[in-house]
Amino acid sequence: IESIAMWILEAVPVGGNISLDPFLFSIATWNSYSQALHGSGRALLPLKTNLVDEVWGDQRPPPSSSEIYSLSAAFTGSSWQEKVTGIRQQMEQHMRRPTAVLLSGLEETAWLFNLRGDDIPYNPVFYSYALLTHTNISLFVERSRLAAAARESLRSGCPGPLCVELQEYEEVSAHLRHYTQGNVTVWLGTEYTTYGLYSVIPQEKLLEESYSPVMTAKAVKNTQEQELLRAAHVR
Repeated sequence: IESIAMWILEAVPVGGNISLDPFLFSIATWNSYSQALHGSGRALLPLKTNLVDEVWGDQRPPPSSSEIYSLSAAFTGSSWQEKVTGIRQQMEQHMRRPTAVLLSGLEETAWLFNLRGDDIPYNPVFYSYALLTHTNISLFVERSRLAAAARESLRSGCPGPLCVELQEYEEVSAHLRHYTQGNVTVWLGTEYTTYGLYSVIPQEKLLEESYSPVMTAKAVKNTQEQELLRAAHVR
């Protein structure tokens, strides 16, 4: 099979609807399906309720309850405050002057705040979203799972622009909907941001690029990260 979209065209008759959970697909993936189906007589529709979740019922395995912990500077080579300051500088320098950066990729949030978890096997990440403005930082996560040291690190600059406001994971859509009522511009990366969050933001208030400034900053390794990469490969 050449692609999932091609299979859908073969399996679904003309006039049929294909539904996806918009919070499980990135903007880029959603758009690739939409383009493949365009003009085919088949409609792509977002689901408000994930049907697989409904089928699980009470048989669904429980979500991870392990601690979300912070990494020391010995591993990161840079504090989360320094990283946030660097992203805010990029916001200032961008010609569109975005007022916020939205993070949907799990590795983005883990890297920016120097936090780690084990919500996904063999990946040191945790379910989360983040919205970073010039004056506020909102982290949407299961707050009860944050280790005491991690919570202390995130709240050490409170009150102030380097204070992380902890909010529950499920509150992100409502928060984003409220924020985008103002005169704002939200910068996001289409490769990682979920289509569900993307659809909450009015089109005229979007700054879309393939990757967020956090993802591109994360790709450039500092001296400490380079040394640890070498050590890991030696081991």
